[in-house]
Amino acid sequence: MSKVALVTGAGTGIGRAVSLALLREGYAVVLAGRREPPLLETIRDAAANDVSAVAVAADVGKPESVRALFDRLRGKFGRLDLLFNNAGTGAPPLPLEDLSYEHWRQVIDVNLTGAFLCTQEAFRIMKAQSPQGGRIINNGSIAAHAPRPDSAPYTASKHGITGLTKATSLDGRKYNIACGQIDIGNAATDLAQRMKDGIVQADGSIMKEPTMDVEHVAQAVVYMAKLPLDANVQFMTLMATKMPYIGRG
Repeated sequence: MSKVALVTGAGTGIGRAVSLALLREGYAVVLAGRREPPLLETIRDAAANDVSAVAVAADVGKPESVRALFDRLRGKFGRLDLLFNNAGTGAPPLPLEDLSYEHWRQVIDVNLTGAFLCTQEAFRIMKAQSPQGGRIINNGSIAAHAPRPDSAPYTASKHGITGLTKATSLDGRKYNIACGQIDIGNAATDLAQRMKDGIVQADGSIMKEPTMDVEHVAQAVVYMAKLPLDANVQFMTLMATKMPYIGRG
């Protein structure tokens, strides 16, 4: 029987690349995202059938939507071996004092609360299934270590993801649930186009930054996913070699 994975934010960018890679590896994949058309397009690009892939429109920041997502997963596959908490969003690059409460709340709801809600549901499945256990991989960010200018909500959410990863690792031990985090810097997705065009640095200057192929991220997640449950990549940092991270500021 194929292992079953759930990928949030699966219609674009990193989530799309990881979903395609997992399908190539023989996983059955539930692709979740706010909009169904990109999810269906990803499934078509993988030439997957409805036995191995299913698209579910879901807003991970809303508890009722997350419950419906996991109910659909249970009904379709009956178990869960891998959760990739990838869904994320950002706020406009405004000075901290000019950001609205709504922008702050939206980022925290999707990036951090969404990961928590999905982790909670994954625990409920993984602890009850036989064999017991599974793996959760959280998409952190270079921002989990060092912020960019005008990024308070995003940076706070990704620091929160690191805390959630550690708590999940500890609380999951008794259920054979492993949890790790991948922190990604400048993967070449549509969202990273601004890196190539030029982005504000800590000193106020604008600089073009190098990017890396998003497929490297997908293969790194696959590596983490395929480890036996008695081994775990707790934290991995994968970045464009020459991006200004080491020495930033």
